[in-house]
Amino acid sequence: MRIVFKKSYDRDIDLHEHGWSRAKIAVLAGIMIVLPFLVGDYYLAEATNTLIWALAGMGLMVAVGHTGQVSLGHAAFLAIGAYADSALMNAGLPFLLSFPIAGLITGIFGAIIAIPAVRMSGIYLAIATLAVFVIVEEMVIMLEPITGGVGGIMAPSIQIFGISFDRYGALQNFYWLILGVVALVAWGYANLMRSPTGRSFLAVRDSEVSARALGINVTRTKSLAFGLSTGVTGLAGALMGHYIGFYNYELFSIFISINLLLVVTIGGLGFIQGAFLGAILITAVPQAIAIARDGLNANFGIDLGSVPGLDTMIFAVILILFIIFEPTGLYGRWLKIRVWFEIFPLARRDMFRRQKSYLKTERMK
Repeated sequence: MRIVFKKSYDRDIDLHEHGWSRAKIAVLAGIMIVLPFLVGDYYLAEATNTLIWALAGMGLMVAVGHTGQVSLGHAAFLAIGAYADSALMNAGLPFLLSFPIAGLITGIFGAIIAIPAVRMSGIYLAIATLAVFVIVEEMVIMLEPITGGVGGIMAPSIQIFGISFDRYGALQNFYWLILGVVALVAWGYANLMRSPTGRSFLAVRDSEVSARALGINVTRTKSLAFGLSTGVTGLAGALMGHYIGFYNYELFSIFISINLLLVVTIGGLGFIQGAFLGAILITAVPQAIAIARDGLNANFGIDLGSVPGLDTMIFAVILILFIIFEPTGLYGRWLKIRVWFEIFPLARRDMFRRQKSYLKTERMK
């Protein structure tokens, strides 16, 4: 077990608990930077897609994991970010301006929607966000001069200081661009959660009644969290549009929202690391299914290609298994394994047994 000896109060608010934590982040960052030289274009494209999903997962994690707001309509904010970025670039703005403005537009739209929506909770809030998704889908079809309507729109190529960051023409540059954006957002997210604003998010998530008793404006806090959540999701949507290249409203379907919920739920609710683990799972499972399907067909003559909805069924089974056996997700399981090794041989079998505890103020009558 590692013992951290703190010599100043600054260590209590340090982003990294000790030097080994910094070293691990540095090594991981180094591996991600040199990844284009280690793998081929196919796997590099998959890594790029995983980073985009991780960015979208961090956006949803702000609302679901750290504020307790369930959303089934975050695909709508992916669409807003994608269409806003492409529209601004087609209007003549460079990517360095259109990209943050697209996130800002999405965040403002989400904050406006959140003002009435956050007064609801649970299934009612989920239904409200689903209604927003339907409205945005119809708006995309009606705003045909901007969005291309049903036909779709082509995402412009990214040029920064004369350097191409096109997904198909310069995949390595595009990967490094997305890696930089994800690293910057993750750094800002981690620091946000150590600030008074981030702690107010957690207070609202754990107990709204107790948060009000501490003087926290619950409605304003929820609106701010939802706006930040949608803003980050809008950035992911803009990058997703450039990654796909050509897209229409069908790309941002309800299944995208469900997959985003899978990312944060399976990865680990309430952990930034969970967004990355969930994104790895959500992008790796379809590839594993495709490899297994081809192997079964080639070696045993079993053709699973005709089975409809196989991917969705497998994801549903995975989600059910995590809800039953490991509700804290992949990162929660890793924390338990780490603690078990740290305190070995003093670990006992039932020390991670699930417990239900309720505040008296939160009990349903």
